[in-house]
Formats: sequence, C-alpha cells, structure tokens
Amino acid sequence: MRQLTYVGGSTIEWWDVPEPKLQDDRDALVRPLAVTRCDLDLTIVGGKAGLPGPFALGHETAGVVTDIGGAVTNFVPGDLVIVPFQISCGECERCRRGHTNACTSVPFRSSYGLKPVCGVEYGGALSDLIRVPFADHMLVRQPAGHALSQTAALADGATDAFSAVAHWLRQRPGVEVLVIGGFGQSLSMFSVQAALGCGARRVVYVDDDTKRLAKAKSLGAEVHEGPKGLVMDPIGLFPIVMDAAATDASILLAIRSTEPNGVCQRMYGDFKEITPVPLRHMYGVGVTLRISRVNVRAEMPACVDQVVCGHFHPEHVITRKIRFEDAHEAIGDPTIRVAFVRDGVE
Repeated sequence: MRQLTYVGGSTIEWWDVPEPKLQDDRDALVRPLAVTRCDLDLTIVGGKAGLPGPFALGHETAGVVTDIGGAVTNFVPGDLVIVPFQISCGECERCRRGHTNACTSVPFRSSYGLKPVCGVEYGGALSDLIRVPFADHMLVRQPAGHALSQTAALADGATDAFSAVAHWLRQRPGVEVLVIGGFGQSLSMFSVQAALGCGARRVVYVDDDTKRLAKAKSLGAEVHEGPKGLVMDPIGLFPIVMDAAATDASILLAIRSTEPNGVCQRMYGDFKEITPVPLRHMYGVGVTLRISRVNVRAEMPACVDQVVCGHFHPEHVITRKIRFEDAHEAIGDPTIRVAFVRDGVE
C-alpha cells in the first residue's frame, strides 16, 4: 500500500509498504478517507522538529472500517469512524481515570504518525490503511450528516483546543479570553471558536501574522497585531489566556497578560529541554499555568456533540482542501490548515 513518509530534512515521499494486518481479535482496520494536517506536521515536514526519519505521516483522520477482529462488537466493516491519534486501551487504571494520553497497555505516548516520540511505528493517517488496536474503545462513530473533513480534526487538534478552553470556561463562565497565535496556528483558531462557543463575552486574538489575524477576525475574535516575534507589553489583563505561539516571548506575554489569580494555558511544550518562565511574577500575582497533551479519546465525544449541535465548526478553520493523492505536494503549505480528502469524499 502507499504511505506518505517523512524521510528526513524536508524530504517527504510516498513509499510502498506492507499493508497492516489484524494482530489481535480486538483490532480493526480503517481506510483513511479524510485527513487534516496538524500544526506539528507542518513543523516536521519543514525539518524543524528535530525528529529523525523515516516514519509515517499524519494523525488526524476519519475513515471507513474495512475489517474487524473476532472480539470487536461495536463496529462492522463499512462503518464511518473517527480515529483518535493516541493509542489507548480504555481498561487500564489511567484510561479509566480519563488519562488516555498515558495508557499503560502500550508504550508511553503511542500515537499514529509520530514514531520518534514513542518508539513504535503505528503507521500514519496518510496511508491506504491503518490498524486500530482496542477498536471498540478507540473508534468514535462518525456523526451522520457531517463531512469527514469536518470531523477528522477532532482526532487531535480540534479536541485539544476545545477541551482546554471549555475546561476553564466551565469554571469561569462568561469571562474574557485572550488567544496568542503563532506556531500552533490552527490550534489558536480552534481556541477562538471554542471560547466563543462556550460563552466567553469577549475573545481577543494577538498575532504578528496578517493572514492569521484575518482568519481569527472572520471567526469572531477582536484582533490585535503585535510586533514581529511578539516581544511586547500586554494589551490588557485577562482571566483566561491561551498561548498557542509556543515561544519564549509568547509564554512571557501570556503570563504577564493573565490577571491576578487567572489561568494561563500553554497549548504546546517546546522543542528544547528548558523554557524560561517568570516564576517570580507568577507567584506575585497568583497565576495558574497549565500545560498538557490532550486526553483525546476521553475528551472527543463531548467535542463531537458540540459539532453535532452546531456550536463548534472545525471545518471553518480549513484554509485549503486537496486530493489525498496530492498530500506530498501540499503538506508543507504554510497555510493555516490543510485537509486531504479521497475523491468523492467531503
């Protein structure tokens, strides 16, 4: 079968590789029909993530079940499904607590399209087939009447942003939210959508990129253009601040923009081991800083419900849609978000 492969540097190639097979009676095979590009994928294919190739690419997908193991009872071939990017069993103690990002049944950080972070090649969404272990737990049924390109992002980025913003707005209903955009360019747009959908009375978006500023404005945010690199003073204080820029300057801006006893959510870690954080300032004003990988399988059903209810529109963040077969040509497009779809699929 064909598999889009990150070879190294900025080299991406379609490789012919063996098709995955059912390895356990709890497995399913899924044919990806729509895949959305995560912000991290763009960094990988640009050779900026420092991850060694080769490995399969893509981890946000919706597709069709093609085969199932004998113990799978919730799905049959032909079912349309969303596949969470993290592998989890649903039965270990961590999974039962909702911490599906740290399942103990598989190597830590097991994920599709990210072999270097877990040491296991699970395949990638930009392939003809992927094997899904623990299928009854892992797979999420595609909601009827919705495009696969609309829901594929829920496999990672859209759920990541929505669940993070919704968590804080449940605790602080109706407050103002600041979103700082940059590296996590689609995460920042999902954060804007989530904040507005969850009832924030005002959402302000800060960035140094005019195209992202225009997109955020189109989604309903009040926008503020900052200087290159976002080395700047706060434009105000906010109860909730979302930092999706993932730079030293952005974390300083985010924390200094958080009002006393407010919350700052960093949406990404860093590509270097240590990031400077102004602890003295945080202590003085009482800032809560949170950073964590999403528990995507645990959080996804609530996000699917928001899409079904019309409160969340991941498809509005897509800025380019192309044929699945042309993924090698467009995965490095710097546009905010790309969707790769099979012919005849929406």
